[in-house]
Amino acid sequence: MDAYTAALTLLSRRELSTAQLRDRLSRRRFPAEEIDQVIARLTADRTLDDVRVAVASARLEAAVRRRGRRRVLQRVRQLGISEDTARAAVDQAFGDIDESALLDAALARRLRGRSAGALDAKAMARVVRALVAQGFDAGQAYARLRTMGAKAGRDAADEEDTGGGG
Repeated sequence: MDAYTAALTLLSRRELSTAQLRDRLSRRRFPAEEIDQVIARLTADRTLDDVRVAVASARLEAAVRRRGRRRVLQRVRQLGISEDTARAAVDQAFGDIDESALLDAALARRLRGRSAGALDAKAMARVVRALVAQGFDAGQAYARLRTMGAKAGRDAADEEDTGGGG
């Protein structure tokens, strides 16, 4: 099997970036010159397109896996996509997504029905660490938790005021 056929076979299974395809062909011990020619040919006919791969990966991570912007950017970079292309793809993917709603949903999953006001400092730090690992900003996560905790405290106080007056 020649390098071109091997590349088409690999690309028929899943979308790959140029770096991924180059790595897989070199692992199959094709000569570097032949790999360069195959990549040039596939890029010319747009069978191989890093921008398309970056945008598809960013959308998958953001919309389906519900990751934060930083984690999505990290994942796209891991595909061997250039920094500028990766940033543009992430910006495009997050153009359609409400990031604060994404953070709220991730926070709700982490809290599992518990009130944010009931968390002690260690539990709050644990929740924020998990959200940071998902790619969310630590400052935003802490701010959202504090807001939710304060709201829960106000709601509890309102219940006591209305419940105790009758």
